[in-house]
Amino acid sequence: MNKNPLTRLLRFLFFAVVVRGVILVVMGLTVRNRQRLPDDGPAVLAGNHNSNLDALAIMSLMPLRLLPKLRPVAAMDYFYTSSFRGWFANNIVGIIPVKRGSGKEGGNPLQLAEEALDRGEILVIFPEGTRGEPETLQAFKKGIGHLARARPKVPIIPVFMHGLGKTLPRGSMLFVPFNCIVSVGEKLYGKESYDAFVAELEGSMTALAEQERLPVWE
Repeated sequence: MNKNPLTRLLRFLFFAVVVRGVILVVMGLTVRNRQRLPDDGPAVLAGNHNSNLDALAIMSLMPLRLLPKLRPVAAMDYFYTSSFRGWFANNIVGIIPVKRGSGKEGGNPLQLAEEALDRGEILVIFPEGTRGEPETLQAFKKGIGHLARARPKVPIIPVFMHGLGKTLPRGSMLFVPFNCIVSVGEKLYGKESYDAFVAELEGSMTALAEQERLPVWE
């Protein structure tokens, strides 16, 4: 993260004024089980992914005092398409970039994420790997299981979101105010088997969705 005081101020103002104004006021976000969110890091917030707003929505749930520790994990090829977009992603959003396919090259694509957890930071991760069809849970990738096994003492909290796919769906630049729901699950911890952990996390996310008795998506 950039330690420049002006950049840190810009990040604070962006989240305190713009993000919170849009997500908490305009959208009227409803939060279930807020008390399950972590009071400090290290921790991982694992959400379903339908919208460009997903990471910002999860980050808006946390107190501003924890903003310096909040780090969304995102694909490098998506954010680094221009110098300004890369600067904004690094310094304002605070992403930890992941290079797709680097694991096949023998590297550890989650090394920066693991180092962030070792520093006591709070990661925002989307186990589906990419934005899917609105309000449809996709199968989770194995990366979250590898991260959980690498740092088994770090709590991973499932966060189910509904409605953001209608507010700002994939491929759209048109913002549509829509009442959205965020439901926070019980914390989970890594297992020796990353497949077993991924299955547990998927089960927890599905249970959160079923508890909401959501209407059929049109």
